[in-house]
Amino acid sequence: MLLGLPTELSGYAISRDDPGRQIAGNRSKSKAESMRALMSHGPGGPETLRLEALPDPVPGAGQLLVSIAACGVNFPDLLMIQDLYQVKAPRPFSPGAEIAGTVAAVGDGVTDFKVGDRVAGRCGTGGMAEMIVLDAGRCTRIPDEMPFTDAAAFQFTYETAYYALVTRARLKPSETVLVLGAAGGVGSASIQVAKALGARVVAAVSSEEKLAFARSLGADDGLVYRMGDGAVDAKKELAQAMKSAVGPAGADIVLDPVGGFAVEPAMRSAAEGGRYLILGFTAGIGAMPMNLPLLKSCDVLGINWRTFTLEQPLQSAENRLHLLRLYAAGKIAPAVSAVLPLDQGAAAIAAFKDRNVMGKIVVSTRE
Repeated sequence: MLLGLPTELSGYAISRDDPGRQIAGNRSKSKAESMRALMSHGPGGPETLRLEALPDPVPGAGQLLVSIAACGVNFPDLLMIQDLYQVKAPRPFSPGAEIAGTVAAVGDGVTDFKVGDRVAGRCGTGGMAEMIVLDAGRCTRIPDEMPFTDAAAFQFTYETAYYALVTRARLKPSETVLVLGAAGGVGSASIQVAKALGARVVAAVSSEEKLAFARSLGADDGLVYRMGDGAVDAKKELAQAMKSAVGPAGADIVLDPVGGFAVEPAMRSAAEGGRYLILGFTAGIGAMPMNLPLLKSCDVLGINWRTFTLEQPLQSAENRLHLLRLYAAGKIAPAVSAVLPLDQGAAAIAAFKDRNVMGKIVVSTRE
């Protein structure tokens, strides 16, 4: 079994190769030039997705046609196809919010890219397909030495982590960061980013296997929590475990993509003047006694990376540049646990149902 992945995915080997070296879609095409795409036609689980043949898209002014090599898979993909995400995509659509590939054509007015450029793109939807049209501003040229599997797994989680820790929380070297859900996509990226910037990282996870994984990414310490039913004694026990792990001074930053039962105990482990970062609710929306941030003079910060990228594109691009520098220096690298073919895209999304995925899953269009 791959890093805690469900049994149905265990037949796929961990891969660090680069499917993009062979341009996606290099299979034999009909005269109508059709591509394959995994499509959602109505709200439902991964089993409702269908692999279909569609006409190749054509770029308009200011756009790129990208031949997709790889698509990163994220928990919001599961929410999106069920209409449970905060943003509703018009149907039909293909899931997949981040891609990497090769520029196949450029639209009128595009001067910053040319055919053959290796790029990563932020698409929201449309990633589980062989081709996609994106505004040039949503694409970033990637280094030749960066595999497409890494590039496809890089943007969503690492940019979210950097935005949360640096832009919003103003992380300083030597501060203690408690990362909840530390073995997941955002969690594992946050471990690496915080360590690269000189922080001490404590990983909170739901199993010993996940704790070992978090330590392999650089976590200095950690704990295994049991997501309880909200009973007072269970919350006290978890709060004490978190306090013990972070140390007597408390956690300067709590990074929380989990929510649910862990919210109150995690806040109780925060330091005076700490920052509590809310990134998501994979375990449900939790409740926080509001006297806690008051007594601790603690900031509670909502982290909406999507809005940040849209409203502050220059700052977002600067963050991305810093991350690429850290990647080039070997300080961060996506923990890709499995690379699945496009026709197994539904299985890749289904793996998030039980919250057992460690690191990132990538869907490849290579045959």
